[in-house]
Amino acid sequence: MTDYTARPSLFIDGQWLPRGNRDVHQVTNPADGRVLAELPLATPADLDAALDAVQRGYPLWRATSIDQKAAVLAGAARLIRERAELIAITATLEQGKPLAEARAEAGYAAALTEFYAGEVRRNHGRVLARPVGQRSLVLHEPVGPSLALCPWNFPILNPVRKLAPALAAGCSMIIKPPEEAPGSAALVLQCFIDAGLPAPVASMVFGVPDQVSRHLIASPVIRKISFTGSVPVGKQLMALAAAGAKRTTMELGGHAPVIVWDDCDFDATVAMVAAFKWRNAGQVCVSPTRILVHEALADRFGAALADRARALQLGPGLDPASQMGPLANPRRPAAMATLIDDATARGGRLLAGGSARPGAGHFWAPSVLADVPTEARLMQEEPFGPVALVQRVASIEAAIAEANRLSFGLAAYICTQNGRTANLLADAVEAGMVGINTMAMSAVDAPFGGVKESGHGSEDGPEGMRAFQVVKAIHQH
Repeated sequence: MTDYTARPSLFIDGQWLPRGNRDVHQVTNPADGRVLAELPLATPADLDAALDAVQRGYPLWRATSIDQKAAVLAGAARLIRERAELIAITATLEQGKPLAEARAEAGYAAALTEFYAGEVRRNHGRVLARPVGQRSLVLHEPVGPSLALCPWNFPILNPVRKLAPALAAGCSMIIKPPEEAPGSAALVLQCFIDAGLPAPVASMVFGVPDQVSRHLIASPVIRKISFTGSVPVGKQLMALAAAGAKRTTMELGGHAPVIVWDDCDFDATVAMVAAFKWRNAGQVCVSPTRILVHEALADRFGAALADRARALQLGPGLDPASQMGPLANPRRPAAMATLIDDATARGGRLLAGGSARPGAGHFWAPSVLADVPTEARLMQEEPFGPVALVQRVASIEAAIAEANRLSFGLAAYICTQNGRTANLLADAVEAGMVGINTMAMSAVDAPFGGVKESGHGSEDGPEGMRAFQVVKAIHQH
């Protein structure tokens, strides 16, 4: 089955709401422009109803036993696996990525939910050493009703990355998935509902992002905001949260450097960079972009990467022959054109791609540029698309300086067979995550997050649950 069967809508206080007289957003297939659904958008009254629901749901869920919480999360994980094909097809139709990638995303979402089913039982505090007859305890308690704001690039995983740890911590939550790709998030939430999540504990809303975030963050009900998205929007949300001294987790943009040294496994490194650069058409916050190659390998590396870019098969994500799908919306090809034109006008060399594919859909040819000047916008701004920049460097010091030059600090990658070089670079590069001869940045038991303007706080791992908790010290004499 490859038809679009999702009927995404607002979910508030246990009910999927009809369209009624609400405004709608047209959900389209980025591969051909076909309208898939009309998504109802929340009114201010809808948002107030969601706030009321999670306010009531919080004490109910907080008081729920550990066994029951774990059972809901484990049950949701099982249902996500059982329904993975439908969820993946929906995500591909809405967002464009190849079906194999959407299936992998659904699998990771299930594994992460399963991890938090166990983490419910590992909510350990501390007993401090005190004189006989006295006790001092350190406890981790839920922060309270929370708000999750999710982007469109991983429409299955991003909601789970926020909902599962919040539930494990004991919080209720309002989720706002992306309007461009709402169906897979709705299907995932249904898995939690069918696994026994009490009706008022989680609500799902859609709307004009700025209006929704302002309304919900201003409410005293919301005590925590978790956002994944761009740096400028993250800063705006932090400013809104600051007015209420509300806690935030910000997983913001990146512009990941890859330091490729002259002793790397050349063929394996080219293959790895190509695979992870074109994954999800480069619409990944940890996508390798600034490829800083030792000058002895730079020309050869650029040519090899360009060969792989030209050989890549573009097409609709449901076509098994497609190796890269379309960009998710018309804004992305326009951004690619602007950034690449600026880079070549400033002297950057185009080795492959550089243009949109004619015909329907938001397809952009995988692109490789070399020797792009530092002042070009591509060297300053996160491209969030299928473009790689091969830059030659002559020394370790120059590589470190370029890797750390920008205000981003999400992911960085190091390719070398020398252990001492790897350790030196891993210590020196400013990033929340570093991959040494690997670009796999996500693991259910490891933190995922950045430093500098790439944000703060972590998702996944025990740290993901801690992000939805506060610390309480209890002293008894």
